[in-house]
Amino acid sequence: MATLPRTPRMNAVCERGIGALRREVLDRILVLSERHLALVLREYLIHYNRHRPYQSRQQRPPDTATQPVRT
Repeated sequence: MATLPRTPRMNAVCERGIGALRREVLDRILVLSERHLALVLREYLIHYNRHRPYQSRQQRPPDTATQPVRT
């Protein structure tokens, strides 16, 4: 895997994302097939983008349009 020219941080960003995916999902599940992997990754993306709290957003997920505001 190669990174694009003039993007020195891209490799670090990709490694962080892949590391999180391995630690949080793939190290805990036995993947049985390519279809099963696709299902697991889809479910993780839903969790990552909708339900996981983000510290920079006052512990709110990215799609706050559907989420109630915490006071």
